[in-house]
Amino acid sequence: MANFFNESRKFALGSIDLKEIVDELEDQYSEKKEPAPLSFEDAIKWYDLLLDNAGRISAEFIWPRASEVDEEGAVFNKGEVKWADKTIENMKTLADAGFMGGTLERKYGGLNLPNLINTIIIEMVSQGDASLMNLFGLQDIAVTIQKFGTDEQRNRILPKFASGEVSGAMALTEPDSGSDLQKVKLKAVEKDGEWYLDGVKHFITNGNAEIHLVLARTEKDVHDGRGLSMMLYEKDENLIVRRIENKLGIHGSPTCELQYKMAKCELVGKRRFGLIKYMMSLLNGARLATSAQALGIAQASYEEAVKYANEREQFGEKIVNFPAIYRMLAEMESDIEAARLLLYKTASAVDIHEMYEKKMNRGEKVRDKFKEAGTIAGFLTPLSKFVCTEMANKIAYDSLQVHGGVGYMKEFPIERLYRDARITNIYEGTTQLQVVAAIGAITSGFFFKMIEEELEKTDSRPETGELRKRVEIFAAIVEKVKELDSKEFLNYVSNYLVDIASLIFRSLLLLQNPDSSERVNSIYKYFDLRADRKINYFTELISSLIYEYGSEISGIRKKFQKSI
Repeated sequence: MANFFNESRKFALGSIDLKEIVDELEDQYSEKKEPAPLSFEDAIKWYDLLLDNAGRISAEFIWPRASEVDEEGAVFNKGEVKWADKTIENMKTLADAGFMGGTLERKYGGLNLPNLINTIIIEMVSQGDASLMNLFGLQDIAVTIQKFGTDEQRNRILPKFASGEVSGAMALTEPDSGSDLQKVKLKAVEKDGEWYLDGVKHFITNGNAEIHLVLARTEKDVHDGRGLSMMLYEKDENLIVRRIENKLGIHGSPTCELQYKMAKCELVGKRRFGLIKYMMSLLNGARLATSAQALGIAQASYEEAVKYANEREQFGEKIVNFPAIYRMLAEMESDIEAARLLLYKTASAVDIHEMYEKKMNRGEKVRDKFKEAGTIAGFLTPLSKFVCTEMANKIAYDSLQVHGGVGYMKEFPIERLYRDARITNIYEGTTQLQVVAAIGAITSGFFFKMIEEELEKTDSRPETGELRKRVEIFAAIVEKVKELDSKEFLNYVSNYLVDIASLIFRSLLLLQNPDSSERVNSIYKYFDLRADRKINYFTELISSLIYEYGSEISGIRKKFQKSI
């Protein structure tokens, strides 16, 4: 039977030490009744069963139906949105299998999973149908209510998410505020002790959902992010879906334009914390899910390329034997394996941060560890989205190239995968915004502290010395950029700096598995060779830019400015 829980995912999962995370998550196994695990070993067996089941559902049920979902898409008729028939069946199958409340606590009907395990499930579902992730993966809305809502809100809403009775929408974007959420204008109006939403949102994924978390302006005289709060809205007649967008890809997921007409809602948490705390937490969860979505698309694209290369003959020979083709396949494989290790490391970093938060809330003296874990998770989350989404686009592009002309036709899945990949490095924060979020850890020196601690785990490997040299070269080029004291120049080269950091970190993660199989070791060598060349290129490029432009980099900008 087909199963997406393959050896690659098992290997990457095995690279993470989950014991401390799971011990804390399960409260030292104090819940002595099913379905709660009774020990760490019991939990790991249960996770394996869940992942195996999710892998089979994704491979045998979701993947074969993805083309039909893409063809039918979501339908908009007289103000009502309807998912494709196969999407409805897919969501019901996942709900019946118990996967809808992945990281929710058991008292709400959830599975109480670590973020890492849930991320792997999202990745496999995305390999089956990337558009389904936008409905299934929006469990982050429920998690945000679990973190910041009242007991009444939790008890009323969360069991509905866990059972699959409702789905969610994250209503942030407006016509005049895309990535700049501080400009949100939609108002939450307080009247007789009740709150009401009034305004428009657009580009809202699954905007027809029953439950919305809405970023709204509650402080009418405060015009930046400090005037925004998070509101919980349950769909009623006061929401108008104006239209759904006619998109390039992800057809199974409706993207809606919404109008709230004095729609009754509830405050979540405290006023004025909507953007600076609650929505940032929600966005970070969404960025982790989007990274998993992109990795799933990349895996599907790679497998389609391998399959086609072994079937297609040209000049009397299978094209998989052509150096130009197997070079592309080798690059795809090594990039996916390295990105997967990064994503799983990121998900476990989020778990570690949440673990220390629970310890701190219990009164344990772990504030320093909590802050450091938050910095690591805050750096790795945008780094993962940067890496996984850009990689997915490249692999889908190359896979279509392997297919040649037939890849451009709708009869082959790669055409759909190519379209679906394109949104991943745009929504939930563009690649450029992920660079902005990640660069601070590099220029502050935190990245170098973190990488040194990780390098100590590989001191027994002869390759570690070479990796240390790269870190030293990288540190030197970062210092040169900082010495210019030019914010514009730093912004100009930030993409290169973040790329270098990601290459070093991915090589290190591959290197940290001394007992790896011959396959993994060969992947490491291939990835590391290419990473070394890319790092050399980027450092030389930055050095040349410093020499040619220095703080006068604005000269490049000026030639694109137009007089009005």
